Amino acid sequence: MSDIAAMSGGFWPYLIVVLIGFLPSEMWRMLGALLSRGMDENSEMIVWVRFVATTLLAGVVAKLLFAPTGALASVPAFGRFGSLLVGLGAYFLLGRSVIVGVLLGEVALVVITGLAQP
Repeated sequence: MSDIAAMSGGFWPYLIVVLIGFLPSEMWRMLGALLSRGMDENSEMIVWVRFVATTLLAGVVAKLLFAPTGALASVPAFGRFGSLLVGLGAYFLLGRSVIVGVLLGEVALVVITGLAQP
């Protein structure tokens, strides 16, 4: 049996995801957390980092809305934008809870997509 065939079953795919996807990202998060300890939350550096992170997130959301790929490409534009509005509305109306906003936005996406299918 080839090495690739042996690695395709069992726990290997999960190990690869952890080694290639999770650990490199987590390493930088931990380093950032260690280096930022003791810094003022309102310092120029932390405010700049927050702005960069917010801008990157906005770019990802815009790409998902305006140029979706994969399964999301089959969802009509009104479904993508409608679920965004539902998620944002839930976030602001239900105590600024990120998890509630994300979950209700996902539910809206699934429901709108199901209703839009012929």
